Amino acid sequence: MQILLLGPGGGTGKHILQQALDDGHGVRGVEREFPTGFCDDPGFEAREANVLEDDLAPLMKGCDVVISALGLGRDPQTLADPPPLYTEGAVRIVEGMRSAGLKRLVVISAAFAARNSGAPLWFRAATLPLTGIFRQMGAMERVLRATPDIEWTAVRPGWLLNRELSGEYETSESALPDGTLRTRRADLARFMLDCAANGTWVRKPPFIAGRESLHLETPP
Repeated sequence: MQILLLGPGGGTGKHILQQALDDGHGVRGVEREFPTGFCDDPGFEAREANVLEDDLAPLMKGCDVVISALGLGRDPQTLADPPPLYTEGAVRIVEGMRSAGLKRLVVISAAFAARNSGAPLWFRAATLPLTGIFRQMGAMERVLRATPDIEWTAVRPGWLLNRELSGEYETSESALPDGTLRTRRADLARFMLDCAANGTWVRKPPFIAGRESLHLETPP
């Protein structure tokens, strides 16, 4: 499988990149700018572009699937007025896919973009500063639902956690699985790659999370 990966340098994108290469897939990664020596694997091709400004179709030529691991920062300015990376970005990705003749798209959304996330009240209060970003993710999902010609999957992880791959995550179509709140980035990457390779969860927004130790699931 040849993957066009948007955001391979991000927290989750790095896991997607490494796991895809380990699985024997080819990856064409897109960032606005790559640091020197980012990845020297022969299965990786680096391409620089701005998702909100550049024509994405030429980057997609020869690929089988698009995976987006794009994300926004958490600095005060971004939280107060987030750029339209998810909304306009989704429109431009879909336009590029149509021009390039691609159908399969897997993107990162968030459990908390949904009204029925299942998150406890204390956690929803703690994430109020991220409301603008979650609202954008919800709008991105609405853009995708209006594209019947694209076989999209919008994955809704819980609060992301930087831990090693467990493979013990759970998925649900209705809300975060009972007793879960956190999602390991490495597990999220594994699930997204599996969705892309196996054609599962097409035109659906699955929730994904795993059971972690108590101190990672409670207010402290």
